Amino acid sequence: MTSTVLQGKSALVTGGASGIGRAIAAAYAAAGADVILADRDPRVVEVASDVGARRGEVLDATSEQAVDALVDGIVDSQGRLDVLVCSHGILTQSPAAEMSTATWQETMDVDLTAVFLLNRAALRPMLGQGSGRIINVASQLAIKGGVSLAHYAAAKAGVIAMTKSIALENAAHGVLVNAIAPGPIDTPMVEGIDDQWKRDKRAELPLGRFGTPAEIAPTAVLLASDPGGNLYVGQVLGPNSGDVMP
Repeated sequence: MTSTVLQGKSALVTGGASGIGRAIAAAYAAAGADVILADRDPRVVEVASDVGARRGEVLDATSEQAVDALVDGIVDSQGRLDVLVCSHGILTQSPAAEMSTATWQETMDVDLTAVFLLNRAALRPMLGQGSGRIINVASQLAIKGGVSLAHYAAAKAGVIAMTKSIALENAAHGVLVNAIAPGPIDTPMVEGIDDQWKRDKRAELPLGRFGTPAEIAPTAVLLASDPGGNLYVGQVLGPNSGDVMP
């Protein structure tokens, strides 16, 4: 289904090679946005063509220099950056008592620090133009925690707290910052989690099933749109199959 609700908007979507990021990119392109995908997976170049995006960029989002260069390049070529969606991430399992410091730090680097680097880089042009939308994809595990997922839950909780803080700083300057905290979604990232965990999780859900990336994308379209997203400031929207009811 196509619309023009994001017509003419310049958008950067990270994690765009698969899963939620790919679905959001496709929905943005269908809504008229000029979309650039970024991912550390080289397939992002091919995916960009498949979903109707302008181009795909291979990005190490943990590199301050790479992030700044990407955002600066978008502004140079497009003239502005209207929307940033941070949808990249990694997901591994380990009981806290057995977790290596390296495993903890890798998750923090990718799932939290890289989100900060992207938010900071995007704020510069958005504040200069007096408008923008930033949407950070967190997780419902940030609210309730998860067995063998202390590192992931902590990183996503940091994303939520950071989102609220950046929203408070910048709403008066026309930049609206919000988060989406999905429940379990059938994505390549979740495929790596063990089957027993997935069976147990499905049994907990009031809806009785995991979501799909296509069911998350409309929330990202709403938050980026005018007037649909105009009153959302520092909010955490939870398409999560009923797993968390704040």
